[in-house]
Formats: sequence, C-alpha cells, structure tokens
Amino acid sequence: MSKTFHELCEELKKNVKSCSVKDVKKMKEDKDDFILVDIREDNEFNAGSIKGSVHIGKGIIERDIHLYVKNHDKKIVLYCGGGFRSVIAADSLQKMGYTNVISMDGGWKGWNNAGGEVV
Repeated sequence: MSKTFHELCEELKKNVKSCSVKDVKKMKEDKDDFILVDIREDNEFNAGSIKGSVHIGKGIIERDIHLYVKNHDKKIVLYCGGGFRSVIAADSLQKMGYTNVISMDGGWKGWNNAGGEVV
C-alpha cells in the first residue's frame, strides 16, 4: 500500500519523540546539553537559521551525523521547515542507534512565529 508524504510522517511520529518550539527555547535558556540540527536544504539554511544550530541537510544526515555527535545517547533536536522532514530524519537516526533524537514540531516556521532568536 502506497503512502503520501504526510501519511508516512504521521506513521513515523508514533515512534519518534517530539517537542514544541517552546520546549526548545526553554532547553536553550536552561543551557541543556543538546545539539540543535537544522536539516533543511542549503538554500533554506543560508536564508536564516536558529541561533546556535548546526546544519546537516536531510540528504546527508545519516552520512555526516557522526562528525557532530560521537555519543549515541546525546540529545539531538532536529528541525526542518515545518516539522515533517525532521520526523523522517529522526526515525532514520534512531534506526542507526541514536537513542535521544527529538523532532521539533512546527520547525523553522514555528520558531519564527514564536519570535525565537535567528541568524
């Protein structure tokens, strides 16, 4: 049975941790130990990003995550444009053995709507 992009995301959300923009803002304020990863395309990232995030595009995250995260138990928060691609990437990282991967609901759009700090 074939699935649409949104159907796939809804299915994967059942097994992927998620958090809100508000949660990420609090993690940053509390100086929690986590890495914030922007998985959007290069042109999206170059147009602006969340302050303090690193860029690892969705197309290469499985290949390059080890360059940024050595400890498979480290908290990794992923964001994309709206919160869908990050679910797919989180599922993939979990399959690679990363145990604390979180997808930020709302993504870049939600962060901007909440007045989050950007560069």
